[in-house]
Amino acid sequence: QVQLVESGGGLVQAGDSLRLSCAASGRTFNYLPMGWFRQAPGKEREFVAGITWNGSSTAYADSVKGRSTISRDNDKNTVYLQMNSLKPEDTAVYYCAADPNFRSVVPTTTQGYAYWGQGTQVTVSS
Repeated sequence: QVQLVESGGGLVQAGDSLRLSCAASGRTFNYLPMGWFRQAPGKEREFVAGITWNGSSTAYADSVKGRSTISRDNDKNTVYLQMNSLKPEDTAVYYCAADPNFRSVVPTTTQGYAYWGQGTQVTVSS
């Protein structure tokens, strides 16, 4: 089992930056691919970014590419999502997720992840 706790969300203005954090505990975090997803009201949960266990490979949704950076610190069992130039359409609940499989690719769908945090709200005002 992996327990995930997100933090860092909040209310910001368009153009601002935020850094989300996800603290993991439980199973061997260091070997698990990690991802960030988001879900806006009335919409499906969508992939935002993902990173392999050692950070050698990352993936981003087109909507955030160039504005966001995912990273991880395995010594701290934490994965981060730095988001810059935030837009109102970035408003959503952001979820951290862990892939239970030891692999060198980043899943980009919800089916690729088995463990989820409770989410943190990000609201971007115009």
